[in-house]
Amino acid sequence: MEQARTTSDSVVSEFEGTILRNQDPFSYFMLVAFEASGLIRFAVLLFLWPAITLLDVFSYKNASLKVMTFVATVGLREPEIQSVARAVLPKFYMDDVSTDTWKVFSSCKKKVVVTSMPRVMVEIFAKEHLKADEVIGSELIVSRFGFVTGLIRETDIDQSLLSRVADLFVDRRPQIGLARPGKTISTTFLSLCEEHIQAPIPENYSHRNQHLGLRPLPVIFHDGRLVKRPTPATALLILTWIPLGIILAAIRIFLGSVLPLWARPYVSKIFGGQVIVKGKPPQPPAAGNSGVLFVCTHRTLMDPVILSHVLGRSVPAVTYSISRLSEILSPIPTVRLTRVRDVDAAKIKQQLSEGDLVVCPEGTTCREPFLLRFSALFAELTDRIVPVAMNYRVGFFHATTARGWKGLDPVFFFMNPRPVYEVTFLNQLPVEATCSSGKSPHDVANYVQRILAATLGFECTNFTRRDKYRVLAGNDGTVSYLSFLDQLKKVVSTFEPFLH
Repeated sequence: MEQARTTSDSVVSEFEGTILRNQDPFSYFMLVAFEASGLIRFAVLLFLWPAITLLDVFSYKNASLKVMTFVATVGLREPEIQSVARAVLPKFYMDDVSTDTWKVFSSCKKKVVVTSMPRVMVEIFAKEHLKADEVIGSELIVSRFGFVTGLIRETDIDQSLLSRVADLFVDRRPQIGLARPGKTISTTFLSLCEEHIQAPIPENYSHRNQHLGLRPLPVIFHDGRLVKRPTPATALLILTWIPLGIILAAIRIFLGSVLPLWARPYVSKIFGGQVIVKGKPPQPPAAGNSGVLFVCTHRTLMDPVILSHVLGRSVPAVTYSISRLSEILSPIPTVRLTRVRDVDAAKIKQQLSEGDLVVCPEGTTCREPFLLRFSALFAELTDRIVPVAMNYRVGFFHATTARGWKGLDPVFFFMNPRPVYEVTFLNQLPVEATCSSGKSPHDVANYVQRILAATLGFECTNFTRRDKYRVLAGNDGTVSYLSFLDQLKKVVSTFEPFLH
């Protein structure tokens, strides 16, 4: 009789401390505060961390959660929180997923995630990457004007979660309940489950349908400026560094703009930068010869600048979506494309007739170890192709954004204490590997993508710029050229969250 009331192959799992190794959701609220609002809210929430910790210590976990929720979300619009939950949080969640818990969770057909955090912060990740069927969490209260009040509907969070899990399994019981260590069974959703397992999962536990090779769907695209999850110690370090970082960035950008190329390698070392070069760069083209097309992986806005830095000469770069400010600050010439194929082909041919040129055929940056699909246009225009594998490492701030203002990309890059770039020159493609030997442009582009991916240890994908922007920004990444007034409005809107 008991077996008849059990839903076969169903699991209900707690999110914090079970699917995620980390039990404390504080750092995720810090991410929402920083990315959806700004530095002031980030600092206020960090300032309240001792009080939040004391509430946890004295078993007022509901109160501590409500404080974090209020400070991180009050005054925001719900779509702003959803944007962070889609573009920023998944990367940090994925880095913290427990492999052992995931094996048990993924082995079941019906999967339910339970979290004490606001549902909007977890639902997108759980459904898209963990393939959860349902996500049950606290619910934010939104005012009739569309702003989040910072309050949640639940008075007793555990009791509310228990009731809502029970509503999902009206006549049946879930088979497996996964929860953090020390979770009370009688007053939580575990009381509904046939089998109770507390993290960490025992090594000898084996579920009959367990898929040992299955992994969560990887996070290929993510946004946000913070590189590391802002735990209290990391957040304090970031806040302390920001004033110094702004000064350091201003000095680096100024010196990079006024110093000759031959002097920059020496100065960059003094101010903490490092460029690692592998392979042999080609010599400048002889007079009367067409230039070499450097085909680079695209990691940040700085890729062509660093390449010119390594070559010791200014090499123009093909661009599409960089801001006007970045063009003004750029120490190398830029060639802005229009995405009109014939027009762009003519521009690139013209530049190659004058000398070397840099192109990033992915069309946009990707932070993870994946290469996006290469546009084949470059392969049609020349057979003098030199692949260049670019990669970088930073400590505090990402130098790319899909949702924010791109004009700040170089500033954030140079705010890092020790930015490191790796530049690997591959051999120029032999004639038999180019379109001159009868190969199609797509075959050439795919070949270049593969050898660059192999050099970096990355994976090739068929994703494009459009895919990235649909995930991160909710648009197709098309750039429209705005009037000065419209650009000014966009800049003002960028800083508006600091007023929340």
